[in-house]
Amino acid sequence: MGKQSDMPKSEDEWKRKLSPEQYHVLRERGTEAPFTGKYVKNGKDGMYHCAGCGAALFPSGTKFDSGTGWPSFFDAAKSDAVVLKKDFSHLMIRTEVICGKCGSHLGHVFNDGPVETGKRYCINSCALAFRGK
Repeated sequence: MGKQSDMPKSEDEWKRKLSPEQYHVLRERGTEAPFTGKYVKNGKDGMYHCAGCGAALFPSGTKFDSGTGWPSFFDAAKSDAVVLKKDFSHLMIRTEVICGKCGSHLGHVFNDGPVETGKRYCINSCALAFRGK
């Protein structure tokens, strides 16, 4: 995992570090098409990290199949792993999920998840890097 000083500081550095799709999602607050991400059906044991900075975000034990087409989790790795921010884009009121370390856009969280927390963190696959146990 990289140190804070290893993270890109300018948008040009982010563009060099990330793929075009990752840059669009992580830095421009985009969304990948549903059912296209590489982690939608991943059932392996491990940890999902931020593709931008490597911070641990979601343990595999919190992943569930929401049927929405994006990897879904009912809880974050720790309380400061993600930051939640109101999002009023696209004529909707949603809650954006942002990496607590590098500030990259990950997806959105909704209040229709499993009973464990009632939360459904709906996260773009390209915003994640999976490391198996």
